[in-house]
Amino acid sequence: MARVLIFIDNPGPALKKPSLELLTIARSLGEPAVAFNGELKDDVAAALAAYGAQAVYRPSAADLDDYLVGPKASYLAAAVQMSGATIVLIENSTEGKETAARLGIKLGAGVITDVVAVDPDGTAHKSVLAGSYTTTAKATTPVSVLTVKSNSVTPEPAVTGTAPEAVTVEVPETATASSAKITERSEKPASGRPDLADARIVVAGGRGVDGNFGPVEDLADALGAAIGASRAATDAGWIGHDAQVGQTGKTVSPQLYISAGISGAIQQKSGMQTAKVIVAVNKDAESPVFEIADFGIVGDLFKVLPQATEEIKKRRD
Repeated sequence: MARVLIFIDNPGPALKKPSLELLTIARSLGEPAVAFNGELKDDVAAALAAYGAQAVYRPSAADLDDYLVGPKASYLAAAVQMSGATIVLIENSTEGKETAARLGIKLGAGVITDVVAVDPDGTAHKSVLAGSYTTTAKATTPVSVLTVKSNSVTPEPAVTGTAPEAVTVEVPETATASSAKITERSEKPASGRPDLADARIVVAGGRGVDGNFGPVEDLADALGAAIGASRAATDAGWIGHDAQVGQTGKTVSPQLYISAGISGAIQQKSGMQTAKVIVAVNKDAESPVFEIADFGIVGDLFKVLPQATEEIKKRRD
């Protein structure tokens, strides 16, 4: 049976949904193992066992987080060689894709990004050209590296789970010799909302909010959703760039994506078109966003969103 290696990087006190999704996919492909970086909390270890991880690889070096992604890629390469893995699964984040690219170079492996499904034989499915086409791809190299979008599958624990074997991976001393070192960190204030990349529901605002994200935030809070934005909104300084969805921002694949005051140009579409359900609110009936929306509302977002928020609160209460 093929060995599938999942990279989990600093999950904190509990495994996040994208990691559980990767473990679920890995079991359909072969025998799951985890290359873990960070402190392995008890709840995380229990979740790894419950979701079928057969082995957990840990780096010998404790300072990987003091550097950018280079040393992590070196550690992963060593873990692949030690485990004999033929498939590596990584989250489809910006850092995850950079790690995958560096790992691909080190291993001479084929790299496929933005994956939304994986067949049992390792064939990957992905949306390309701003979601205009769905393609399939399969690496012909001995090892393939796939970055998988969150919300691609429903996480399911294994039928039976046992404590995984713990294995230490020697990280080459040269891994940090020429890597950029992090000199300072500042903690981002917690918003209380889910992370944009992982959220099941996203409410996004664009140029049409005209600097007022209040209705977007109210609706997001009523739905327990993350907040996204178009590039026009972030460039205008109405919201931080970490909320940007699109070709030059984050790629999301939620169950529900609500677009408010966003035209839906190709740059925006490329970041959200794989959402399961898209609801668009825009005053312009000719806006391109309606071409991809499952439900469209032609109207003023400052009237439509508050009505939706009020109705959701009524039904929730």
